[in-house]
Order: sequence, then C-alpha cells, then structure tokens
Amino acid sequence: MRPILTLPAFCCLLFVQAQSFAQPALIANTAARISQSLNGEWQYLVDPYETGFYDYRYKERSADDPEAYWSSDQPKNKMDRKEHGYTNRRILKVPGDWNSQDPRLLYYEGTVWYKRSFDFHKTDASSRIFLYFGGANYRADIYLNGKKLGMHKGGFTPFNFEVPDTLLKARDNYLVVKVDNKRAADEVPTLNTDWWNYGGLTRDVRLVQLPARSAILDYSLGLARSPADTQTAGASSDATVAGTPSPDTRPAEATGWVQLANASDGEQITVEIPELKIKEVFPVKDNRADLRLRLSSFQAWTPETPRRYQVIISGTSDHVEESIGLRTIRVQGDKILLNGKPVFLRGISLHEEVAWEGRRANSRADAVQLLSLAKELGCNMVRLAHYPHNEYMARVADSLGLMIWSEIPVYWTIEFSNPEVLEKARKQLSEMIALDHNRASIIIWSVGNETPVSEARTQFMKTLLEAARGEDPSRLVSAALEVNYHSGNTLRTIDDPLGQYVDVIAFNEYLGWYGGTPVDCREARWTTQYDKPLFISETGAEALGGFHADSLTLWSEEFQEWFYKEQIAMLKKMPDNFTGISPWVLVDFRSPRRNNPTYQDGWNNKGLVDQKGRKKKAFFVLKRYYTAMKKGI
Repeated sequence: MRPILTLPAFCCLLFVQAQSFAQPALIANTAARISQSLNGEWQYLVDPYETGFYDYRYKERSADDPEAYWSSDQPKNKMDRKEHGYTNRRILKVPGDWNSQDPRLLYYEGTVWYKRSFDFHKTDASSRIFLYFGGANYRADIYLNGKKLGMHKGGFTPFNFEVPDTLLKARDNYLVVKVDNKRAADEVPTLNTDWWNYGGLTRDVRLVQLPARSAILDYSLGLARSPADTQTAGASSDATVAGTPSPDTRPAEATGWVQLANASDGEQITVEIPELKIKEVFPVKDNRADLRLRLSSFQAWTPETPRRYQVIISGTSDHVEESIGLRTIRVQGDKILLNGKPVFLRGISLHEEVAWEGRRANSRADAVQLLSLAKELGCNMVRLAHYPHNEYMARVADSLGLMIWSEIPVYWTIEFSNPEVLEKARKQLSEMIALDHNRASIIIWSVGNETPVSEARTQFMKTLLEAARGEDPSRLVSAALEVNYHSGNTLRTIDDPLGQYVDVIAFNEYLGWYGGTPVDCREARWTTQYDKPLFISETGAEALGGFHADSLTLWSEEFQEWFYKEQIAMLKKMPDNFTGISPWVLVDFRSPRRNNPTYQDGWNNKGLVDQKGRKKKAFFVLKRYYTAMKKGI
C-alpha cells in the first residue's frame, strides 16, 4: 500500500525534505503528465576535490557562498572574482553517463557538476511544479536558481522534489546538480561490484505540472483473480498459495487504488477501460480511492499474448492514462503459476548497458534493442541485474511479453549489521516498486545477489523480503543465492536459511567455469530442502567474441559453447520443481574487475552477444534449448 498524504501532511513533508532531504511521494507515469523535458545538453564541471561543495577548511559551504558551484558563475562586476564557471565548451548529454562522453572520465569516480538554463511557462497559474529525475548515480544534490531543493541517494531509482512558486521564473532559470558516484562501504551497492560505475544524470529529467487540488500522485490496478486462475479459499497471500487447487469460478476482478493530494472526502475518481466497456466511479476518503472492477470478458497478459488495456483515471481536476496488462502470478507448491497455469521461465540476465557503444542504456530505443535480442534468443523472461533498470525496460517488456525479475543492488558483502545500510536498501526497494508496480511484466522483486550466509545477513534480507511483500503482495519475492560448486559431492543441496522466506529458491552456479570443467555437469544433481520452485538465476562462462580454438581452450567461443551444451544436458535431469533459468549474461559488459589483458581488458565477456553486437556460438545453443522447451520437446 502506498502512503496516503493530505495536503498539509504533504507540504509538511516537503518542508522537512528541504532540511533532511527525504523525498516526497514519487509521481507515477510522469511522461503522461503535463511536463517539460530538461533532457539535452548540459554544461559541466569536474570537481574531484569537491571544491564547489566544501571550503578550504573542508566544511560545507553556506547557502549564499558566492564560490559555491551552485551559485551564479556570472561576475557582478569586473572586481567580482569567480573561481568557477560553466561553458558550452564542456557539454554532457542528459540522459547519459559521463564515462562514455569524455575519454578523460572513463574511470572517473567523484563529483561532476551539471548546469542547465531554461525558461518555463505554467499552463495553469495555480499548478504545483515538481522536478523529476529518472536516476542519478549515486548521490545527487539539487539546486535551482541558487537554492537547494534536496538530496537523493541511490543510483538506479527515480525521485522528485517540489519547486516553490517563488523560486521558479518565467525566464533565465538555472538548474545545478552535483552528482557524486564515489563508492562507499556503507552504501548500497557497496565498494565491491562487478559492473562499471557509470556516473551522471543517466535518465530523463523533466519538470512536471500537477493541479493544486486533487492531484493524482500514484495509482495501482491489477488482476485479483481471473476465470483461468486456481486458488485455495482462505489463502492469505496472492503471491503464495498452498494446498490442493480448485477451480475459481467467481467472476474475474481487478483491484487497486488511487492516491491523491489535497482532495476532499466525497470527491470521486472515475476509472475507465474503454475496450472492456468499463466505467466505474469510486469515492475518495483520506486522499485515497480503493478500486474494485468486475471483468466480464478480457484477455490476460501472457508472454504469447501480451495484451494491455488503456486505463483512464480521472478526478476532479486531474487525468492520467496508462496501458496496463492484467495477469496473476503466484506459487502453488513447487510451481510458478501465471494466470493459474504452470510456467517455465526461459530467461536471460542483462545489464543496463549498450556494449557496442560503451555506455549506460537510457532510452526506449536502447530497451527495444536489448530486449529484442532476448526475444530472438527464445526468452519469455529477463533478469534485470543487479539494480533497478530505467522505466523503458519494463514498459517495453510489457509490450513484448517478457516477464521480469527486478532487483535492488544488495550485492555481495555489504554492511548487514548496519541499520543505516538496511534503511538505504529499504528505500531503494520502495522506490523500485513505486516505479514499476503497474507493469504486468514484473513478476519477481529480488532483494539481492550472492550474499554470504550469516545470521545478520539472513535477518537483513528477511526484513527486505517482508517489506517487499508488505508493499506489493501481488508479486513473488526472491534473492539470488550462491552455492558451493567446488564441492566434490555429485548431490548439491541448496540449504541457505534465506530459503525459508523467499517464494522462489534461486541460486547462481558456475559449475565448469569457477572450478572443475563442464564435464562435472554430467554427474551433478541439484536439490533443495525447501518445497518451492527451483530457479537457476545465473550460470555462464567467458568467451572473447571472435576468438576461436578447440573446446578445451579457455576464453574461446568453442569452450563457451561446450559449457552451455553440458549445462543444458544437466538441466534436463533437474528435479521436478525446476522452473527456469536466466544464464549470465545476454551481452558482454564493462567491469574494472576483469583485467586479463588478452581476453578481458576491462570487460566481463560472459555475454552470448559480444562487445560489438555479434552473437557467439553459445547463443544458438541456448536458443535451440529454449525453442525445444517452448514446443514441449
């Protein structure tokens, strides 16, 4: 359930955020609102010593300090000394990372200041204005016309701040954003990762206008049950159902909510689905309307038929339209059920990166390019690793019929005993859910990857899993577990205590790459002590695209091809609860950890598609397996 905000509470929260930098509620579907894009060319300053933020005693500069880099860089007169300045000779494109736009910044981790000047016109004099960022890695401090709006931490989730009426001008506004991508031990992710730390304003920036009264902040609509679904009466969760299934003969039903700001009790929200001839009116109480729609005839969203319906939400003074797919996802014993029917996840993992251009993916065109490769591979599912991807990914996946595993960057060894780190992870989890909770393609919220077993870690992860269920009980929750593939035993048991709390037992295995050879797959047997679906969230081997040798030569396409053949032979002997796999990884990606000068040179080359966009031999091995699985062979 999303938080409910009255206008006094909302304004109070906005005042508090200016002091403590807590963000107001995220505005849903900003692209469909009255807005002004601030994408394009921004001036920038590289500031490795953070001179624009701290004085020479390394104390944070005062709000009116003329040498602060958020202050005007234009001298008032010829005696006004300015030791900073923005110029069109230094330009970065937004959205975009700085690493790929300036060769000097390829490995840079630190502070870059962005500046954008703009004019602005309100369509309604009483409108409230919000500054929305799709993402900024990692810490962003926001200043408009020399005044600070707030700060946000988290490199992969959106945020917004309200702009006071007195601050925004019709002409000659200047927006300055300090972006700092330095890694830290007490952040999420932590110091040690296996992907490129792209810095900058990596996603869309826009000014959004909302009505002063009865603004629609957020909404949710999803399928509660469908005629094809099966469900045990009295089950406590939509996501997990135990017991013997019996047909659900009740009419199909969609439920949800609309969250508003500054609405009066007794107002009404109208929800329309024109194609289904649905138009219903719901009362508003405490800035919220609860929705319940009977569906006499509709087509559920599936990978084969990714049907979406135009949903129109109207209030007293606001109006939003959205394309929403209707489907259910749950676990029944050791099976994953999509719309009440068992589904096998033919997946692939991918990073938010366009390898052949050496940059962070940031547009709808990028999402179409990457996800089309997954479709060509035969996938019905993708694992978005290891952080929330931009909103285009899930929207395009909705249209293509690709189910999604979406994950926060609780990665490897973070400070599991630190309550502040837990709070940062919870915040990123909430922001991830807020961004994509209306996407039918999202079926699993993941709270982390390959975290080492300890009591503190298990409690940390359990808390996140419970938080995800509390915010969105309509989806499954999981995490990618790491197992010991160096064991000499042929029977390998997944017994991580975190398995008690997840809906799907997911584990990463690299049998034949990190230890042993692919031959070891022939005798390997996998099992788990939990009566739940079993999912291989990663497996793979590196190959330098275009390097050919015999299959016993590491780094060759032939070795990777052999690895996949042995893995697939092993998959055919998996236990009955085996429900899918998302090999590592769709496309090669940059990583500072990978320093073999001949075969890596700063790249993790486990991709089935190489740095230049060429398909490796293993691509076609996996494609044949997925084609056979789809046909039931």
